[in-house]
Amino acid sequence: MSGSMAEAGKIGVLNRCIASMIRSFAGEDTIRGEIVVGVVTFGGTEARLHQPIAPATEVAWQDMAPFGRTPLGQAFDLANALLADESVISRRAFLPTLVLVSDGLPTDEWREPLDRLLASSRGGKAMRLAVGVGQDMDEDAFDVLHAFIDNPAIQPVRADDAHLLSRYFSWVTMSVTQRARSPRPNDVSQISREELDDLLG
Repeated sequence: MSGSMAEAGKIGVLNRCIASMIRSFAGEDTIRGEIVVGVVTFGGTEARLHQPIAPATEVAWQDMAPFGRTPLGQAFDLANALLADESVISRRAFLPTLVLVSDGLPTDEWREPLDRLLASSRGGKAMRLAVGVGQDMDEDAFDVLHAFIDNPAIQPVRADDAHLLSRYFSWVTMSVTQRARSPRPNDVSQISREELDDLLG
């Protein structure tokens, strides 16, 4: 997470939201298998695997800390490598949900890494969601989020304050668990933007 995430308590709210989401996933009992989670952070000079991909029931969440710059291109490449590694994610696993959280513009070259992610089998078919956090998100920053989602039916969300970020992650949690319960879990068209709009008011 970049250093600017320390402002206005954004990183604390984000940590609480992710911890709550993981607890919800851990309590989800489906006949189709477990929900697994992983978290890539991008701050300072590099992207890092903050939470290795693991079943939610096995995750003991460690809070993220904000620092440095915003190397988003590195994060895209790292996520792409993880999705392609069958020793990490089985070929039989359902298509993933990728959630991008950012509060500003990338500080590295991001377009080619994103193109590689979108051209990959799992990255291109994933349900991709994005939220811009805080007042500093301008049009250029939201263009990056739009490019990541790459789906006119799904728009990035702006969360200018803490309660909106919490509501957004409640919706992400609900969307993922609904897919896990569905007889068609690989159908990423099942998400309901209307439910999100209701939550955000």
